[in-house]
Formats: sequence, structure tokens, C-alpha cells
Amino acid sequence: MSLYYDPFRRMQRLMSLLSGMVPEEVGVTDARQTAALSVPMNVVAEEDAFVITAWVPGLDVDDVHIEVVDDTVTIEGEFPALEADDKTQVLLQEIPFGRFKRVITLPTTLEAGEAEAELRNGVLTLRIPKAAALRPKTIKIKAAK
Repeated sequence: MSLYYDPFRRMQRLMSLLSGMVPEEVGVTDARQTAALSVPMNVVAEEDAFVITAWVPGLDVDDVHIEVVDDTVTIEGEFPALEADDKTQVLLQEIPFGRFKRVITLPTTLEAGEAEAELRNGVLTLRIPKAAALRPKTIKIKAAK
């Protein structure tokens, strides 16, 4: 008989136990809160560009800021907080809110001026070409006469 051991589940349990031992005023953030503000993304390298796909559900194009400098891409924004008034009571809140920032360093320099971004159905797609000097080039060989 074999038992399945999940180290991540054990780590999560330990973090939960430890967070209960530290007073709130120390400023320790619960791991679940930190993870909730992280935007999941994929980065794919194509022959002449990088394509970054990020999940940003509920955000509009004005809510997301993208910056490209040399080989670094920064994506940041803010998920709005749930608005409640005196007549409503929030019973469960699992949808994250607050600021997020992701910084990705890619292996080559990028052409920031040629980058294209699109936000559709909560999915941000960013295509950033590699620097022209770093793109593969095909050299045609001439036959000797």
C-alpha cells in the first residue's frame, strides 16, 4: 500500500499554523492573500517574438498598465474591491482585489515600439518582437562559377 504525500498541502498547513502565532501588527501577509493578487500568465517564445498571455478578469484596458524596457516587461493594475453599503453584508469573498504587479525578464532585448496588446474576455495578450539585431536571418548562398 502506498500513500500519496503532497508537500504543498503540508506547507500550506504549516503556513496557516504559523500565521496564527504572529500578531497582526507585525505585518505578516497570509500566503493566500499574496497568491490571490498574483496574475497567472504564460510566456511563449516564438522565432521572432515573445507572446505573453495573462488572466485579468473584470479589468478594462484602462485598468492595466504595460511597460517594456530593454528585456523586461512590467504588467500592473488593480482589481476593484467589492463595494458594500450599510444595507448589505458580505458573507463570502473569494474574488481577489487590490493592486498587482508582474515583472518578467526575457532572455533577449525587445522592440518596445512594435509591441501589440489586446484585452479580450479577461485575457490580456501581449506580443513583443525580439530586437531586430537578435532575430534569426536567412542567408542565401550563391553558387560559385
